[in-house]
Amino acid sequence: MCIVAFAWQVLDDLPLCLISNRDEFYHRPSAQLTYWENSPIIAGKDLQSGGTWMGVTAAGRWAIVTNHRDARDKKTYTTSRGYLIQSFLESDLTPIRFAKILEQNQCDYAGFNIFMGDQSQAVYMSNRGEAPQILAKGVYVVSNGTISDDWEKTKHLRKRFTQELLPMLQLSETPELDITHEVWDILEDERKVLTELLPDTGIDQDFEQLLSSTFIQSPVYGTRCSNFIRMTTDEIYWIEKTQQGEFKDQLIEERVKLELNK
Repeated sequence: MCIVAFAWQVLDDLPLCLISNRDEFYHRPSAQLTYWENSPIIAGKDLQSGGTWMGVTAAGRWAIVTNHRDARDKKTYTTSRGYLIQSFLESDLTPIRFAKILEQNQCDYAGFNIFMGDQSQAVYMSNRGEAPQILAKGVYVVSNGTISDDWEKTKHLRKRFTQELLPMLQLSETPELDITHEVWDILEDERKVLTELLPDTGIDQDFEQLLSSTFIQSPVYGTRCSNFIRMTTDEIYWIEKTQQGEFKDQLIEERVKLELNK
């Protein structure tokens, strides 16, 4: 998962509104959004290393992870970051308690940012310099830096998320089709950042620029799926749009409407 924007406790009757893109090599096998067998998790699944990049449960638990990009880190890590999401969703620990425990063995994982929450608390941490922190109500946008890294890529998504999508959601009469169309338009934005404004993550500058758009396309790597999650006090509504290869016109949509446990 490579970019996420969400509003936490900002909108009336909508504690969580989240949009995201997962970027990955096209050849890496994965399953689409589904109910996991013998688990409370609803999520896609990484079929190569296990785990998932984001997921929810009927208890109102939710979590999402992005990679922290640092090409200078040459260490090999045997534990998949995808298990972080699975472990949190299958636990009954509060988000901050889970994060504090994770902090003790965070060095076992390659660089990550993780957001995790339930119906009342949201937490962020990164094993690249950001200690676990309970989030105040607000809008949060993270890509492959930390939450304090002000990349042009994240600034652009924040602007569109706050100025285009959130106002639509505040108007109860906005048609659902208009809302989802706006979400996909934002997440499929291929605008790239000027060379002089790119972050330095240790990779080739041409590749850095390729990765600077919200939606990424290349012959072998790019945006695999886009997601739109809304959580009310009663339900979670999730739409996943899966891109087939490098072409936007080859796609599959999955929808889940989940009633929350009371």
